[in-house]
Amino acid sequence: MPLGTPAALTADAVRYIESTVEALRNEFDPKFAPPGSSLVKHVLSSVGSQPFKSRQTQGPQLAGRGGEDGAHLGEVVLELVRGEDRDISTTEIAKRWREIVGSIADAVELTFASDLFSVGEAINLQLQGANITELREAAQRVKAELAEYPGVVDIADSFRAGKQEVKLRIRPTAEPLGLTLQDLARQVRQAFYGEEAQRIQRGRDDIRVMVRYPAEERRDLGDLENLRIRAAGGIEVPFPTVADAEHGRGYSAIRRTDRRRVVNVTGDVDRSRVSPNEVVQDMLVNRLPTILADYPSVSFDVEGEQREQRRAAAGLANAYVMALFVVYALLAVPLRSYVQPFIIMSVIPFGLVGAIGGHLLLGRDLSFMSVVGIVALSGVVVNASLVLVHYVNERRAVGVPLEDAVAESGVARFRPIVLTSMTTFVGLLPLMLEKSVQAQFLVPMAISLAFGVLFAAVITLFVVPSGYLALEDLRRFVRRKRGREEPARAQAEVTPVRPAAA
Repeated sequence: MPLGTPAALTADAVRYIESTVEALRNEFDPKFAPPGSSLVKHVLSSVGSQPFKSRQTQGPQLAGRGGEDGAHLGEVVLELVRGEDRDISTTEIAKRWREIVGSIADAVELTFASDLFSVGEAINLQLQGANITELREAAQRVKAELAEYPGVVDIADSFRAGKQEVKLRIRPTAEPLGLTLQDLARQVRQAFYGEEAQRIQRGRDDIRVMVRYPAEERRDLGDLENLRIRAAGGIEVPFPTVADAEHGRGYSAIRRTDRRRVVNVTGDVDRSRVSPNEVVQDMLVNRLPTILADYPSVSFDVEGEQREQRRAAAGLANAYVMALFVVYALLAVPLRSYVQPFIIMSVIPFGLVGAIGGHLLLGRDLSFMSVVGIVALSGVVVNASLVLVHYVNERRAVGVPLEDAVAESGVARFRPIVLTSMTTFVGLLPLMLEKSVQAQFLVPMAISLAFGVLFAAVITLFVVPSGYLALEDLRRFVRRKRGREEPARAQAEVTPVRPAAA
């Protein structure tokens, strides 16, 4: 709720949200819960703090330390039965709960979260600038644009107006009297809050004696008009003659990044309808430039989940290149060849195809853990192709013709290649089918490994023998070309030079 909202109003909103849980139970329990039980085990409501949100964003060790609190905050948490005991995901439950609750009157932000852990908001566009008015206007337009995307929900921004306050401004008539805005603020504070005159020690207590206006003269803001302001020389003048006062709101917090004021526009997405990457990419290309063209002093950056993805992808890409180089070196040294490792590693892209196909087959979205599984897959799929190349080299070493050695390799190594791939796939099958919440973030990695190994094993039996034969054809071509060039060069070197005509 807005800063300064009484706890009673926040509690009313929390009670309303809590009352919708019964409708949620009535809708889902007959379909997904065993008879006589409910999907929702417990409901926890809190006013004045958001303990579970703090735990999710700060971690269990930092939860409650320095987090935001106040009478304007509220939270309702549902504890569900275990994931393996229900056939509906927390995402679907949260989506339906959002629809039942609808909107809350006067609420500044209303969000529904169901993630096991969070690396940031699905959509987080950070606007930067020096003018807070332009930042607020640009943020409102960005929110309006995000609302047009189907599946984008819980749209909000980080700007929060502060509590109601009285703003004082000095008049030009105060300058001849030597009054400054600091003098004005100090005297108003002394009149209403008080000024410490002395301290009295009473036992172990330190008693402060404050001098201020009587209680009946400082209960109403209208008493400010009756205040007398002291000028230099002890002159007292009425407050309205030297100052103005107006009601307004300050800022609950001023957020800065690199010494520039920032406002973050955030949102969540229904991933069954649209992905965060699609929304952010379209905003960056088609909509944000048009909005920011009207605010030249405002720039933007991408934060939240997208920023973490970029950081992780950059680090993973550098490590992946190094890993491929090490794999190449480990293959090149025992094979005593600079080229054969490329034949062995040529199956790595086909492992990527298998990993993507596995996600499509099981209806899973590609995630960062999927990419981690693909990276690990690159070191596994080379095993089968290494076995084939090593067998061909052994057969050629004992005098078997090239074509016969390549043909025999597929037959002789078919069984070990297929069996090792199948055992790897079956070994990862329990993890892929695991229903517990704790294992869900590992499932995409298991899918990448299992289906990548399985698909690459089949492709290896065709690609590696063909690549080996193509390499030998290339070597023959190079040798033949060199063989033609060397006699021609030798003939050019022994050709006698004819003497010049007299």
